[in-house]
Amino acid sequence: MVPSVSYSITVRLEVPARGSAVSDLTSAVERAGGTITALDVTASGHERLRIDVTCAATDTAHADRLVEVLRAVDGVTIHKVSDRTFLMHLGGKIEMQSKHPIRNRDDLSMIYTPGVARVSMAIAANPEDARRLTIKRNTVAVVTDGSAVLGLGNIGPQAALPVMEGKAALFKRFAGIDAWPICLDTQDVDTIVEVVRAIAPGFAGINLEDISAPRCFEVERRLRDLLDIPVFHDDQHGTAIVVLGALTNALRIVGKKLSDVRLVMSGAGAAGTAILKVLIAAGAQDVVVADVDGVIHAGRTGLGTELRWIAEHTNQAQYTGDLRGAVAGADVFVGVSAPNILTGADIATMAPDAVVFALANPDPEVDPSAAREHATVVATGRSDYPNQINNVLAFPGVFRGLLDAHSKEVRESMLIAAAHAIAGVVTDEELNPNYIVPSVFHPDVHNAVATAVRDAVAAAGVGAPPAQDGSL
Repeated sequence: MVPSVSYSITVRLEVPARGSAVSDLTSAVERAGGTITALDVTASGHERLRIDVTCAATDTAHADRLVEVLRAVDGVTIHKVSDRTFLMHLGGKIEMQSKHPIRNRDDLSMIYTPGVARVSMAIAANPEDARRLTIKRNTVAVVTDGSAVLGLGNIGPQAALPVMEGKAALFKRFAGIDAWPICLDTQDVDTIVEVVRAIAPGFAGINLEDISAPRCFEVERRLRDLLDIPVFHDDQHGTAIVVLGALTNALRIVGKKLSDVRLVMSGAGAAGTAILKVLIAAGAQDVVVADVDGVIHAGRTGLGTELRWIAEHTNQAQYTGDLRGAVAGADVFVGVSAPNILTGADIATMAPDAVVFALANPDPEVDPSAAREHATVVATGRSDYPNQINNVLAFPGVFRGLLDAHSKEVRESMLIAAAHAIAGVVTDEELNPNYIVPSVFHPDVHNAVATAVRDAVAAAGVGAPPAQDGSL
């Protein structure tokens, strides 16, 4: 594994002021497989130097080894070790701020009582004014039950909170949206639905996050039926949007059309099912899907509701073999399942100019380096390889568009519009096998997605023009 900033530590230590101690520090870390990213002298004397050494490791155990390696350098005294990721999370990553200063009695009287009562009565007379006169119009609830957090599994609501805080921070950074983490201490579908229904008046959209399948399907379906604001499950639809956007550009590179390719998917959970539905809606016709129990086909027993839908809409040839057999001759492989289920030799059996999206994290379905020996385009979910399929490309702009359009729902046409917007940010001059999606920091991507979603909402007729700021 490659050292990562996710496992970055800063070691405060002292070394002799003379001799080779400083260069010995660098050599020791490099020999141990780490990478020094900063070396700052924080105090100097005639005899000793105090230095903050920042280095990247591959995991927590490796970081501990790097500390011991530094401790073993002759003349070194270790004072303090700081994990930079944990430091960034101290006290949480987000905060609430007032948009107006409260400097005197007049400010207090208008922001709170008695002046606020007039605003409350105006909203009571016309509930739609809540969008204009409160934070509602720009606010999203990021809701989780902690049952499927990242690749960590069912770790519960408190352990999920740092992830939800991070999500809220990304909403603000990339789309100017105020998002609030809502971590529920229940994994009962009825309770989740009722709690979200009850808090919905304070929000213009609901982002469901890290709720395990198959419960996530029912939670989303029921909330969409109950609420008059958009409900979006990012693990499903955010992933689907970015996959379609990336695949659109990958197929541009290899000169193939989505309607013509033979596509094999591994994974039929929340993300896999959403990706499949969006790809079909966008024009994919020849698709085979496999899950942990094998290829899904109409004759397979024990299929639940979602798997039955997949069986009815895929695998026209009723192939009943295994994943490896399905991959042979395929143009595209999309994996959202489990690590190391395919080899480079399996990818070699695919059609010429194959496209491989191996998105399991942190270990993909096939080693990316091995896949690159045989496929023309390879994408992963990792940041240390080209073509990272990252939901951050989608959800900020999607919600910006939904909120601006006062959308009451989310439709597949909006997801497809967002995907095409992401693909369109990459120009013909920029497009190549190692660059099929823009960076999340690209200055145009989030606005492009928001604009495309706003237009799709208008075309679907499920939104309303925003009220003018300050109008009464």
